[in-house]
Amino acid sequence: MFRDPAPRLFHLPPGADFARGLVSGLRLRLTEQPPEAMARVTVYVNTTRMRRRVVEAFLEGGAGFLPRLRLLTDIAEGQPLPGVAAAVSPLRRRLELTQLISGLLDRQPDLAPRAALFDLADSLAGLMDEMQGEGVAPERIAALDVSDHSAHWARTREFLRIVTPFVSGAEAPDAETRQRLAVDGLTARWAADPPQDPVIVAGSTGSRGTTAALMEAVAKLPQGAIVLPGFDPHMPKETWDFLDDAMTGEDHPQFRMRRMMERMSISAEAIQPWVDVEPPSVERNRLISLSLRPAPVTDQWLREGRALTDLVEATKTVTLLEAETPRREAVSISLILRDAAERGVSAALITPDRMLTRRVAAALDRWGILPDDSAGRPLALSAPGRLLRHVAGLMGAKLASDALLTLLKHPLVFSGGDRGQHLLHTRRLELRLRRDGPAFPTGHDLRLWARARAEKREETGLVLWADELASWIETASAVEEGPLAALIERHLDLTERIARGTAEAGSGGLWEKEAGVEARALMESLQRDADAGGEVTPEAYRDLFEAVIARGEVRETVLAHPGILILGPREAREQAAEIVILAGLNDGSWPRLPEPDPWLNRRMRKEAGLLLPERQIGLSAHDYQIAIAAPQVVLSRAARDAEAETVPSRWLNRLTNLMEGLPEKRGPEALLAMRRRGAEWLALASALEEPTEAQRADPRLRAARRPSPRPPVAERPKELSLTRISLLIRDPYAIYCRYVLNLKRLDPLRHAPDAALRGQILHKILERFVRDRPENEMLPAAKARLMETAGATLEEMVPWPAARALWLARLARAADFFLAVDGRGGGTPVILERAGSVTVAPHDFRLIGTPDRIDRLPDGRLHILDYKTGSPPTQAMQKAFDKQLLLAAAMAERDGFPGLEASEVAQITYVGLGSNPKVEATEITPEITAEVWDGLRALVAHYADQSNGYTARRAVQKERFEGDYDHLSRFGEWDTTDPPTGDVVGRRR
Repeated sequence: MFRDPAPRLFHLPPGADFARGLVSGLRLRLTEQPPEAMARVTVYVNTTRMRRRVVEAFLEGGAGFLPRLRLLTDIAEGQPLPGVAAAVSPLRRRLELTQLISGLLDRQPDLAPRAALFDLADSLAGLMDEMQGEGVAPERIAALDVSDHSAHWARTREFLRIVTPFVSGAEAPDAETRQRLAVDGLTARWAADPPQDPVIVAGSTGSRGTTAALMEAVAKLPQGAIVLPGFDPHMPKETWDFLDDAMTGEDHPQFRMRRMMERMSISAEAIQPWVDVEPPSVERNRLISLSLRPAPVTDQWLREGRALTDLVEATKTVTLLEAETPRREAVSISLILRDAAERGVSAALITPDRMLTRRVAAALDRWGILPDDSAGRPLALSAPGRLLRHVAGLMGAKLASDALLTLLKHPLVFSGGDRGQHLLHTRRLELRLRRDGPAFPTGHDLRLWARARAEKREETGLVLWADELASWIETASAVEEGPLAALIERHLDLTERIARGTAEAGSGGLWEKEAGVEARALMESLQRDADAGGEVTPEAYRDLFEAVIARGEVRETVLAHPGILILGPREAREQAAEIVILAGLNDGSWPRLPEPDPWLNRRMRKEAGLLLPERQIGLSAHDYQIAIAAPQVVLSRAARDAEAETVPSRWLNRLTNLMEGLPEKRGPEALLAMRRRGAEWLALASALEEPTEAQRADPRLRAARRPSPRPPVAERPKELSLTRISLLIRDPYAIYCRYVLNLKRLDPLRHAPDAALRGQILHKILERFVRDRPENEMLPAAKARLMETAGATLEEMVPWPAARALWLARLARAADFFLAVDGRGGGTPVILERAGSVTVAPHDFRLIGTPDRIDRLPDGRLHILDYKTGSPPTQAMQKAFDKQLLLAAAMAERDGFPGLEASEVAQITYVGLGSNPKVEATEITPEITAEVWDGLRALVAHYADQSNGYTARRAVQKERFEGDYDHLSRFGEWDTTDPPTGDVVGRRR
């Protein structure tokens, strides 16, 4: 096949269909050979997808013999390795390393948090793989000079001595070690007895040392050759020479080609085309090559830029799409893919941003287009994966109400039987937990609730369901530290049990379909290697399981569109689509920033002979250079993400800067044309999300007007509390929703120590303190009793330790202030949290209320107090809006509180016990109570008139005020400057 002397390196340019080009070259070189000669050729490719593409390319040419197609990653398979044990699984190796790192963290807890234990083991396993691949012995790491480094690097270097047995061969080898040993054995046999049949390595750049060693050996065989992908034939010699230093050239797309040339002792001119094939646009490839020159030699832009041809022509099939948001970017891309599908043109979306690909797939779903996604779906996000994660999170943990309901509503829970009854009981339990709690339900709580409800409603099935669930909760919460195998077994048992439900056996739908099969395989792999995990706590097991399942993927059997692909950047060299969309071109996304290395810094890696962090950027740059050479290209990015403005990818920045600086080659015009083509798709995406004319004409879809409903007078509330009067003044629509429509705000799913609960707790503390006060109590004793009462009340009613400590500290700071106010005036408490009521004549309306405290002063008059956890209302606010205590005073003078008849009110006082304690007191006169009562009667009379409606947000204190019914009034479609619309409701008009 080959007549040229070894070593032989060939290449295919960026943009060429690599699989078809490879097959074309093979057939061309075997033209004069018999058909069976092809069967004697051995071709090593780097991925299964590439092997499949090569087979497809052969089949396109008709029937014939195929070469022996092998994967570079499978060299150890079938190779005789005497005296070498089978490869240890990656999971077992990481579990072994986890034990070592756990000991390190016990001695040096400042090195990393324990939650990062498995991630540290994973990164250390990656370092060990790299040491094997690059042929770096542990002794070289130990010999590194760290005298001028920080103490952290000296500690990690010493720790790396512990892993020496894993690298030196004293322990069972991992896959990378076996791969290295297999390559060494294969090259040794080739050196002794070189094969005479052709051997070719195609599609790899030799970025890892083991692969590079094999490629070097193949290139020197009598009939061996290397076919490099995406080789840049337009780079001048000085640029190739500059790439000799990894510290400055590792992030260049052609750096690995330069390393291969060094290994072979050849120049770039010696690398010949594998087959005479032209890329879609030679001039565009020249432009991209120039834009990617290493930063220190970008002066070549000025010199070589003049040799470029007209850039408008070179970039006529390139589109630059710069969207405002990721959503707009995804919709625009989906339109491009839809257009390609309609025209029968193959198209590929290439991006490392998995969130963007999910958005695009969702946008395509509206047209029934299912793309062929090479990455599949994360196992952790599948139904079995989520359930396993939920259960792992509850093992040995205090169960919160929201976590319980999240578990119970999972689609696989009780999938073995009685799923309908389970959902019905779950709904009832949710309403109970939202309304009454507790925040951390126990099995005992569930049993009490179920039995009480069943006695009232004769729901016998509820008790059985609650018993089963309570038993499950108690088993899960009782999980303690133990061997990893025991925790995995308990995890499996709990998950299958909750999925089975009331069925006698089985596991429901837990292990069904592709996701269930993958989840079961993952659990079985954990069980096989559990003996290497040692003792773990439930928290450590949770972190371990989350890290393991995050690496799993599910490839479901779907009927995808054959011409619409979603690929990762690594697969760019394997695709042959007519339209290629490079999306998510923002720095930090593509290329991704190098992962921080907790074991070796950049300089230590360089001295040890390991790969630099910039290696991954260089590989991504090579993928980009290949993908952007496609026949039609779309470059896409979003100017903003969910948090802030984004920075364009460095490659996109270089390209636009280069084109802007070449006006004589019409670079600015070409760039403008690229952006105009992108703007057309953005305009279509914007139009797609705009309502149609028919939708605009539909009154149901018009912007809502500010509501002011006018229900029948008979349906309007006949009773309101003191605190609701303020709401009636500020947001009457909320009163309408609550008391006319009878719509109650749904309590939050997760109970939290919020301001409302803090207020309730404070009132309860002060009520108990005042009620139980002994006679002649001195101030120090009163303070001690106050804090004792606070501690006991918080322990009883607040299940959050942090909130208890914080609230107790706040009360301690305000205790002296409260006691000083409490003793002021010499009053004696006569009412604590007791309800009262009074009729507002002549209307059929009652005002009710429960003041925090009413004292009888020495002169017989009353002092009404209200405690606030925040700032008390000012005098102006009380006069206009917050009339709670003023109305309470008016109620008291109208005999609204039993036992206080014929009493006069002397004073009302708001006591603010927030961060800045403050008292807001008002002396009460008959004129003040008469004025506030007249105002109340006028307010009641206003809403007793059919012509007056309940206006939404009539006089809110702040625009940021969030009402419980704002969503119902569709606030946002209107604002407070809009006039209210008084619609008659509740009867036929």
